[in-house]
Amino acid sequence: MSSEISVPPPVLWAQRKEDVFLTFSVETKDPTIKIEKDSVYFRGEGAPDNRLHEVTIALYDTVLPEKSVFVNKGRCVEMILRKEKTDGPFWPTLTKDKKKPHYLKIDFNKWNDEDDEVEENNSYDFEQMLQNFGGAGGPGQKAEKPSFDDLETDSDDENLPDLE
Repeated sequence: MSSEISVPPPVLWAQRKEDVFLTFSVETKDPTIKIEKDSVYFRGEGAPDNRLHEVTIALYDTVLPEKSVFVNKGRCVEMILRKEKTDGPFWPTLTKDKKKPHYLKIDFNKWNDEDDEVEENNSYDFEQMLQNFGGAGGPGQKAEKPSFDDLETDSDDENLPDLE
C-alpha cells in the first residue's frame, strides 16, 4: 500500500425496512472490510491511481454483522447490512453524527421511503377504491365509468389552419 494519507471513498447509501445498502464507489482488488454491530470499516487501494481509501462509519443504529454481506464487483463494493431492529422506524440518517460527511450520498436507485413500502404491500385497485367510497353508483354498487360523449365541443377543439 502507498504511504500517502488516506481519503474516504465516495459512499452511496439507501435503506429498506430491514436492510441498509452501502456502495463504496472505488475500484479496488482486495479491500479490508469489517462489519461490526455499530460501525463499518473500509480500507482499499483504488485503481488506477493507487490512492488509499479508508473510512470508518459509525452507524445510526445497530446491525447484525453475522447476517450482513458484501461483494466486490470490481468497480465498487456493495454491502447489505441487516438492521437489528427490523420493526422500528427508518433511520433518519446513516451515521450517528448530526453533520453529513462530504463523501456520503443517497443512492436514489435503491432508496425507498417508509411510505413506499406501505404502498408496495397494500397496492390499491382504483375500481375497488371507487366502490369503497360509493363511486357513481352509490354505496356497495359498482361504479360506472364516466362517458364523455355528451360533452359539447369548444371552439378550441376545432381544426386549425395549416402553417405556411
